[in-house]
Amino acid sequence: MPKPFIYTKQDLINKLKQISAMGWIPNARRGNAGGVGNALEDLLGIKENNLPIPNAAEWELKTQRANTTSLTTLFHIEPSPRAIRFVPQVLLQKYGWAHQEDGGKYPKGEMSFRQTIHGQSRSDRGFKVIIDRKERKILISFDARSVDIRHKKWLESVKKRVGLGELNPQPYWGFDDLEHKVGTKLLNTFYVQAEVKTERKKEYYHYTKVMMLQKFSFGRFLKALEEGKILVDFDARTGHNHGTKFRMRQDCLPMLYKKAKVII
Repeated sequence: MPKPFIYTKQDLINKLKQISAMGWIPNARRGNAGGVGNALEDLLGIKENNLPIPNAAEWELKTQRANTTSLTTLFHIEPSPRAIRFVPQVLLQKYGWAHQEDGGKYPKGEMSFRQTIHGQSRSDRGFKVIIDRKERKILISFDARSVDIRHKKWLESVKKRVGLGELNPQPYWGFDDLEHKVGTKLLNTFYVQAEVKTERKKEYYHYTKVMMLQKFSFGRFLKALEEGKILVDFDARTGHNHGTKFRMRQDCLPMLYKKAKVII
């Protein structure tokens, strides 16, 4: 890997243009590990998302495969109240269901709580993101009336475990805490998208789109959450909580910023 040096923003823009002009680039990592983000970092000669530019703490490098339905992880943050470990102790124990590999890959009795939810509509298990601007909180809500008939047995088990009312207490993120977290993480962003192809079991990338995004807006972040463009992803099982993530749909990152400049 080339030795890192200090880029100016213009240096970085020029380098990204050069990488794009190279066309299809093979993933140099063994076994296709890391994907488009790590391959780009290798080409830039940098460590993971460690941009060597002045005021680097103010900039983030985000990469994504073009034309994909997969979600981009923005950041990890567990909900409050912090006095309890809400996901493993409440959502998993009170609202979880048998893991699909219960008694196989995992021990008998392994439970799962996996939900990807947003503010536009409820999931098939009745969960939704609620934005309370008066209380300045992002809340997770449960409504038993919205549970799909396919989950009738699960709903009966929830009724026995905890009842069918609203979550009490409701897990939440305060606006101030979350704005600090996301604002620090996404203050300004170089957003790079790559076309991907596979030949002889090896991935190749063509970095075709680059945008420079500036002046993150928390108001726009809340709007995207309400519109289902940003989602909250819970992924826990009895043996491990994989962490609560805020994730975003394809091509939606620019809507979070007041200023978006197309580089390529």
